[in-house]
Amino acid sequence: MDQVILNPMINLLLVIYDLLWHNFGVAIIVFTAVIRVLTLPLTLQQQRSMQKMQELQKSKQWLDIQKKYKDDKKRIQQEQMKLYQEMGINPLAGCLPTLIQLPIIFGLYGAIISALAGTPLQLLELSGHIYSKAHTALLPLDSRFLWMDLGQPERLYLPFLPGVGIPVLTVLVVITTFLQTKLTTPATATGGQGAQMNQMMTLYMPLLLGYFAFTLNAGLALYFVASNVMAIAQYALARKPKPATK
Repeated sequence: MDQVILNPMINLLLVIYDLLWHNFGVAIIVFTAVIRVLTLPLTLQQQRSMQKMQELQKSKQWLDIQKKYKDDKKRIQQEQMKLYQEMGINPLAGCLPTLIQLPIIFGLYGAIISALAGTPLQLLELSGHIYSKAHTALLPLDSRFLWMDLGQPERLYLPFLPGVGIPVLTVLVVITTFLQTKLTTPATATGGQGAQMNQMMTLYMPLLLGYFAFTLNAGLALYFVASNVMAIAQYALARKPKPATK
């Protein structure tokens, strides 16, 4: 897995860092943008699947099934699956691109954490992932970005609040993750197990990533924010425009 995903990502991150005046914060943002562009076809496929499901679940056939078999949940599910087959829609199609991207996401996390190596042992381990000796000479990387040390949990200290660190990135991670999850989670029928799972994802995913942002290094939190903002922008740009009403 290291040879296929982690090593190329670490080296790509180092190339960007070297080109961008050794600014690791900007390198993370640009690196995230590059990965987003590379995975854009999967993202668009997921969005198209979501749009089809949303349109189907607003259709007369779908609503008639809900009304006709409202007291028989098993029959509703059977009829809904028949309708999916008739319309040529795979209800799992919206999830498949996400599953395919999971190794890429884990590779991103690993690359950022590895690149922020600070101890001699971590630096030695990181050097084993680097292809070019020229990039080995960049170590250790400069982890300062704005008010943050990207190798430490982020806190903003203000002069008028002595001793109180404000976790700005944590707040941004929670807000952007909520918006991103809300916008990009595949639609499911109201009241079903899928709808309950979506609600749980919308609630717990922001809290989980917020906890990671609060406790782990700021470089990872910066990646979360950049990735979420770009995902929201992709959704807005690729969203199918509604026809104008007369």
